[in-house]
Amino acid sequence: MPIHIDEAKCIGCMKCVDNCPIDLFMPSAQKGAKPIVAYPEECWYCGVCAMECPKDAIRLQHPLMNRPKWVAKTSLHEE
Repeated sequence: MPIHIDEAKCIGCMKCVDNCPIDLFMPSAQKGAKPIVAYPEECWYCGVCAMECPKDAIRLQHPLMNRPKWVAKTSLHEE
């Protein structure tokens, strides 16, 4: 699941539902509850949902193949 919503932080504002460019989210049937991630496999990892969340309740987890691997700059220099 690429999109993780922290239920403790989510206030149910539905900004993620309104702003997702590909409509991955559906509003919950209960008012104030976290939205439903209806189509997680369609996520583009654009980050709009996380940027629009006023409580930082949304975290994106990129697939392993898309995660950057950082190498210390000093290890790139040959001696």
